[in-house]
Parts: sequence; structure tokens; C-alpha cells
Amino acid sequence: MNYKDLFQQVWALLSSPGKAWAEISDRGAGREIMPDFVYPLIGLCGLAEFVGAFIGEDISPDVFQIALTRCCALAVALFGGFFLSTYLLYKCSRLLAGTRLPYDALMVLVGYSMVVKLAVDIVSAFVAIDLIGFILQIYTVVIVFEGSRRWLKISDDRVGGFTVAATVAVLLCPFVIEFIFNKFSVILS
Repeated sequence: MNYKDLFQQVWALLSSPGKAWAEISDRGAGREIMPDFVYPLIGLCGLAEFVGAFIGEDISPDVFQIALTRCCALAVALFGGFFLSTYLLYKCSRLLAGTRLPYDALMVLVGYSMVVKLAVDIVSAFVAIDLIGFILQIYTVVIVFEGSRRWLKISDDRVGGFTVAATVAVLLCPFVIEFIFNKFSVILS
């Protein structure tokens, strides 16, 4: 993956989601979203989380363990959240969109819609932006809405409900997985 193209795609989705989704729809996309977009960004999130754990800390075995645990928790949450969100939307698509949506198309929607979460996670690894980061993630609604209309071509009467459900899945699944992972890592330590 060319990181210049990756950052251009991230910027396009964040600055002009309607135009970005129109371009995605024109060129078509499929499972290549994973190695070209999702996996590199999750890797950058994990790396940022690992490096960010050392800011203001002395390098010691305890800090290294904390950094690895946080990095793993974030990576597991983002990977799991991506696949769980896609799966849940696939299973509920007949109810939400009125038709069974293709799994690959939902992977594209979820992958690109996670861009705000991924960008906030990268920045928050270095700077404490908890409340602002939470508020910024609400912008995911706009990205999901544009993707639902332009990529999945969901009818206007169903796009609102689908947008809300998809946004909740995209934001909540990684959060729940990370919460569970952190609870288990504390219990097992």
C-alpha cells in the first residue's frame, strides 16, 4: 500500500465524504479495502498507541508491558470491531435496508466509515483528547450516510434507519471489544 494514497483517501473521506464515496463507487471496491486501507490504518493506530505509552514515562519493563497491552487491546478491538460490525450489518441488512446487502459491499462501508475512529485513535495516542475525540466520532454519521446513499444505494426511505444502525455498530463494536479485552487482561494479570 502506498501511504500517500492512504492519507489522501483518509483526507478525502474526512473533508468531503460525499465526493469520496462517489469516487469509491465509480472505481468499485471489494475485499482489497482490507490490505489497502483498514489493515494499514489499524497498524498505525497500534504503533501510535505503543509509542504514545512511552511519552512522559521512563523506559522500564512495566511501561513496556503497559504499552504492549494497550497496543494489543486497540488492535484486537479495531480488527474485531471491523469484522463484527460488518457481520451484524450483514445479518440485519434485510431488516434495515429492505434487501440482503452483499457482505463485500458492507465491508467497504464499514472499513471506510471507521476512518474517524481510526484517525481519532492515532491522535489520542499522543494527545489527551478524550471528550473532543468522542464528539468528533459523531461525524461518522455523515460518512455512513453518504456511503449508504452513494455506495450501497439504499432507498431514501430506509437510509436514515440504516445510517443510525451502521453508525452505532461501527462505533460501539470496537469499544465493547476493547472494554472486554481490558477487563480480561486485568483479571488475567
